[in-house]
Amino acid sequence: MQSLLHHTRARLGRRVASLRIGTPAIRCHASTNAPRRSDASRLDLPALDEKWRKAWKQNGSASNPNGTSLTSNHAASAPAAGRNMYILPMFPYPSGNLHLGHLRVYTIADVMARYHRLQGKQVLLPMGWDAFGLPAENAAIERGIDPAVWTRDNIARMKEQLGVMNGSFDWSREFATCDPDFYGQTQRMFLLLMEKGLVERRKAEVNWDPVENTVLANEQVDAAGRSWRSGAKVEKRQLEQWFFRITKYQESLQEDLEKLALDDAWPEMVLTQQRNWLGRTDGAYYQFALKPDLPDVVQLPVLESLKVYTTRPETIFAAQYLALSPQSSLVQSLADRDDKLRAFLAEAKDLPHTSMAGYKIPYLAATSPLGSHTGEAIPVYVAAYVRADYETGALMGVPAHDLRDFNFWKVHCPGEPIKRAVSPTEGEPTVNSGEPYLSAGFMTSLAKSYEGQPSEQAAQGIVQEIASDSGLAEPIVKWKLHDWLISRQRYWGTPIPIIHCASCGPQPVPDEELPVALPRLDHHWAEARTGNPLEIAEDWIRTECPKCHGPARRDTDTMDTFVDSSWYFMRFADPTNSKLPISKSALQENLPVDLYIGGVEHAILHLLYARFFFKAVVDALYPEYAAETHLIEPFKRLITQGMVHGRTYSDPETGRFLKPDEVDLSDASNPKVVETGAKPNVTFEKMSKSKHNGVDPTTFIAQYGADATRAHMLFQAPVSDVVNWDEDKIAGITRWLKRLHKFVAALSPVKGGPAWNGKEYFGKSTAGFDREATAQWDADVDVWRATQKGIAAVTLSYEKVYALNTTVSHLMEWTNVLLESPASELVKIESSSRLIHLMAPITPAFAEECWSLLHPSSDGIFESTQRNWPETDGTLEMLGQSYIRCAVQVNGKLRCVVAVSKPPQELKQGSPEFRDWFVEQIMQSEEARHKVMKPECDIRAAKKAFVVKGGQTANFVL
Repeated sequence: MQSLLHHTRARLGRRVASLRIGTPAIRCHASTNAPRRSDASRLDLPALDEKWRKAWKQNGSASNPNGTSLTSNHAASAPAAGRNMYILPMFPYPSGNLHLGHLRVYTIADVMARYHRLQGKQVLLPMGWDAFGLPAENAAIERGIDPAVWTRDNIARMKEQLGVMNGSFDWSREFATCDPDFYGQTQRMFLLLMEKGLVERRKAEVNWDPVENTVLANEQVDAAGRSWRSGAKVEKRQLEQWFFRITKYQESLQEDLEKLALDDAWPEMVLTQQRNWLGRTDGAYYQFALKPDLPDVVQLPVLESLKVYTTRPETIFAAQYLALSPQSSLVQSLADRDDKLRAFLAEAKDLPHTSMAGYKIPYLAATSPLGSHTGEAIPVYVAAYVRADYETGALMGVPAHDLRDFNFWKVHCPGEPIKRAVSPTEGEPTVNSGEPYLSAGFMTSLAKSYEGQPSEQAAQGIVQEIASDSGLAEPIVKWKLHDWLISRQRYWGTPIPIIHCASCGPQPVPDEELPVALPRLDHHWAEARTGNPLEIAEDWIRTECPKCHGPARRDTDTMDTFVDSSWYFMRFADPTNSKLPISKSALQENLPVDLYIGGVEHAILHLLYARFFFKAVVDALYPEYAAETHLIEPFKRLITQGMVHGRTYSDPETGRFLKPDEVDLSDASNPKVVETGAKPNVTFEKMSKSKHNGVDPTTFIAQYGADATRAHMLFQAPVSDVVNWDEDKIAGITRWLKRLHKFVAALSPVKGGPAWNGKEYFGKSTAGFDREATAQWDADVDVWRATQKGIAAVTLSYEKVYALNTTVSHLMEWTNVLLESPASELVKIESSSRLIHLMAPITPAFAEECWSLLHPSSDGIFESTQRNWPETDGTLEMLGQSYIRCAVQVNGKLRCVVAVSKPPQELKQGSPEFRDWFVEQIMQSEEARHKVMKPECDIRAAKKAFVVKGGQTANFVL
């Protein structure tokens, strides 16, 4: 073998000598001894943020990122010129302090806006304030101050906090919903919709919050009957109220959800919640004939038939009883002559609607509308679980296909068979043997001619047949959705622009008198008062009727603040228009919003109202636009980000949440309760004052820098998932940024020259390269392959939005390859430039700094001349894998794996030259030197060597 190796080296030496032509040409850059403008050893990320925020402010890119900002004399209807993208995070309520949830949503929005700008698009990214509402009013009551003052102070403080997040919001479009210029347009739209028949005033039973002293919409009352904000038990009152007739749009709201589902534009969870809230059901009314069993009952006021509603018409074949509400008029009449029924009703008054208590009326039975299918009489019950306010106050009991009916039947008819009309598969028994079957399926033989048909298909036929034969069935579509009650008996909201005249009735405020501004009230206006605060503003209330000019009074209600958030996205497109909420040109050029970002908690109320408002306003203002547009929806794509949870400590004995100073964190891995020394329970929960787990994002940014904080926020979890905020983990982000900055600072700055062409550079022949040149070439190829893969992966994750966490991980992987490679400086510079460019949306200040080091003579990375998003250049397929992983065996036993450069193309697999080349490469590797070139195992003493599988395996025989 020594002889073999000697001859191998000799042949390879002669061959390399004959081919040694030179190394790859390198494009000229500045000298590596050029002075650097940044001290990489002491990178101060917060200082970088401040440096570049000042630079952006000086050149206008912070307040005017697209050159589309509005001036005070801007044309009223001018849209954002040349706009390609409208990106909007849900605007904040000015509570006074930003929290990490704000940081997350505004980071996502800004990242996406910067990404699309760097692709050369004009992007509208505005910011404003959802400023009306109960919190401001309640705070004013507690502090004895004007809510306008409290709100403006909070806005100023939060705007300052937003300023340190390295955002690129267009502040020239800023407004607060408490600005008269804004709510005057809200009033204009109220009157416009009133003119179109979409606003009405009527007396209605309303939900009254006794704590907040105001009316609540149905959507603002939870399942337990409590107020969504105060938590108080809601009362029922009869009041004259204003309603938006959202039910006029229920068909459109339902149908367009299917279009929003295309390409996953909206999350399925949100679509499902909206469908459920709209609550469309295709059901039927059935008439059941009632027959008294005893002669003396003939004198009772018994109806001839009873009308019931069902959402499962096909289950009529399995109806086994009727159930009446205790409050129904029929039951009340029967109770006058039935002592036992009267006693049951007295008991039922205190029973919950979940109770299975019931009373079988012994002298009353019912027959099904099925007629020829069955003439069997079924019993009639009074049941506590039947609500009087649901449809007719009566239902048909189908134990086999309804859980409540099943439970009721088990209580009152134990052991009795349960008929089954629908089964999961065809040909199953008609008697139910276990739990009720609640889903769609196939009709059983109980359904006679409908046996075997899919149940949903059969339902329509059954109703039509009964309706045709006897008129005892009627198909009906029902909706859960109710009209939107917008009246609120509070001060801090948009005044309803109506004047009440004793002679003329309610009259709209003339357009030229808009806005109807809120009056100033005394500081202590709410002390010891209940009801509507505006009722004390007599000077403001007294006015003139616009129709007869007689004395009249203003409406003292204000609008639900959801009205403001239902159209603010339109106003951002045309914020200075004093004549209209939005011009047609602004609508056409800016709406719908391309990317809307906010919490999933707004899935029903805000999003449903916004969809209605957009449809209604567009129809009312620009019917020709509505006719031309196939989909009138305000938000093309909806991104719902998860919440941010904070680390929470609680006492292991009492469960009490511990304050930060009650926990010893000197050893972060082993926290202790200061008072007892016990180990606390550690969980991540929704941030709140009561749990002492809130984190001030501005404090965090001041310590670690905005860019590191943004990257950390994105990296911790996919956009849709909950983030468990862990401050300790930001160390990995800062280490990444500092390593990359140090690396870039050591590279030579680019002084210009021809543009880089990857295909040209890597397309040249390597036939004449010596060993050193080949190693350099292979390193260049590895870096450039990582670059191409990184560009593709990072761009894709930006497009997906929900995968922004993988954007950061892809950038880190790319960085690791780049920093550990012995590639040429030229390739490192070209790769670094692209890496920095792709980082810029997430870490804008850091990217600007690194870009200025590499390209000191060019514009900033966010300047218009640099908005060319890096793209793959086709070299990835051309280069392929630059090395082969060779498994090195000794006497057939695996000893190590060596990375071997691909052999020259002229070496034929299986030839002695091919074998010799691989043996030489293996012996030159560090891995082989440490594993198979030692006294106890030395491949240099091998008798034979075999290289197979194209170089993937080499076996040395000792």
